[in-house]
Amino acid sequence: MTAVLSFFADQPLLFTALVVGLGVALGRIRYRGVGLGPAAVLFTAMVITAWGTALDVDISIPEILGNLGLVLFAFTTGLMAGPTFFATLRTAWHLVVTVTLVVIAAAATAQGLGTTFGLSPTAIAGTFAGAVTNTPALAATGGSPQATVGYATTYLLGVVTMLVMVGLALAKGREDPDSQADVVDVTVRVDRPDIAVADLRKRHGHRITFSRVAHDSTTPPEHVHDDSILHHGDLVTAVGPADEVEKVADELGHRSSHDLTADRSALDFRRITISAPRLAGRRVRDLELDRHDGSITRVRRGDEDLIANVDTVLQLGDRVRVVAPPERMADIARELGDSSRGMTELNAAALGLGIAAGIGLGVISIPVPFVGSLSLGAAAGTLIVGLVLGRLGRIGPVATSMPLTSAQVVSEIGLLLFLAYAGERAGSLILTALTGGEIVDMLVTGIVTAAVLGVGMFAACRWVLRVGRLRMAGVLAGSQTNPAHLAFANARGGGDPRIALGYALVYPAAMVVKIIAAQVICIL
Repeated sequence: MTAVLSFFADQPLLFTALVVGLGVALGRIRYRGVGLGPAAVLFTAMVITAWGTALDVDISIPEILGNLGLVLFAFTTGLMAGPTFFATLRTAWHLVVTVTLVVIAAAATAQGLGTTFGLSPTAIAGTFAGAVTNTPALAATGGSPQATVGYATTYLLGVVTMLVMVGLALAKGREDPDSQADVVDVTVRVDRPDIAVADLRKRHGHRITFSRVAHDSTTPPEHVHDDSILHHGDLVTAVGPADEVEKVADELGHRSSHDLTADRSALDFRRITISAPRLAGRRVRDLELDRHDGSITRVRRGDEDLIANVDTVLQLGDRVRVVAPPERMADIARELGDSSRGMTELNAAALGLGIAAGIGLGVISIPVPFVGSLSLGAAAGTLIVGLVLGRLGRIGPVATSMPLTSAQVVSEIGLLLFLAYAGERAGSLILTALTGGEIVDMLVTGIVTAAVLGVGMFAACRWVLRVGRLRMAGVLAGSQTNPAHLAFANARGGGDPRIALGYALVYPAAMVVKIIAAQVICIL
């Protein structure tokens, strides 16, 4: 076996590919519906490299490969969360405050226990960094041997503890209050006189739209404009979440047995893919489909249906439901692109320049009283830039986002590369940690510290802030700042966008506080 491991040591690229492939395969194995998902890559790398270390074979994955994976993952996660992050942040600031306080409590716990056991400040800082699985926090300590051993001793404990808490959040948490109901379309007969469509949409928070109207059951349906007025006896098709459509039906009159969508002679509908690059980051109103007597009623992004309004920002790869006269559909399709390539367009310029800007932001030193200088690091920097570019969608003529499908693929590739690297690094140090004389003290300190962070965040989200289970899973993963937990949450939660949003909401704050806390512990 030594010869095989030595071969892997001489072929780091082959070893990386093997770890990724084997780890993903093992992650798909489920017991009673529970599996590790991509997080299994990390454990696979740890086992193989620890085995090699035991046989005096040094197996390593190039650091540049791990760092590349991390920035790819962080940047594309920001791009995907950006469109809703800043709007949500205004109402979710309490999550940022909570994660800050809980991380400080975890650091104080590590400091108190470590001092009681007689551990050195650097050993305590490394133990804390491992328990909260934060490599930049370890780097902030200077990477001394004592800190590194403490990190390796408690890293696995931190990973497992938060995996358990994320699993509990998904299994035992309450349903998210913003759960999206199924999008339906219902024909409603209007029993009230003269109702403005624009007023209806505004009253219902733009969660509802209208695709067609007929003045009676014998006339063909017409396109509904934003300035249209509904009259008594009209038939109108309301589109939106099932609960909101029911409210509109009760407000306007009652459901009709007549289905306007069945008559496609005057108004047809079809899904068209947004693939024309000039439309990336544009709003629905910018398409000016009124000149074709058409409209967009829904936007299919990934596996989620969104109700379209005039201010909805479009991304390449979106599949929009267009309602228009049959003879105008071909013209609209040509304008929108309607090519499957739009779903996989990489936008390499935004990817490369965005990551470069994020790395640049991450290396800027910021003076911090009593600590010295602090830099965000590449991961936090690229995440922040990704959030901003994802929110903007476009700067002048330049698209700053990527199709959701492309972003998801790049994110997963980056995640797998980073997990392989992180597992290799921890595995190569674990034997040194296990043979150290302070191993028990470090383990106890790490277990309690990881529990304070994991249980503290779970309790605060579940019973104080009353966060729904999907967003809570993302928040827990973000508080641990480890991509393995986001991968686990996505695998168990079906890749729901609220998971990534919860992760992005707290990740920057958690990252910064952990780095500062590790440096503070070192100087105490």
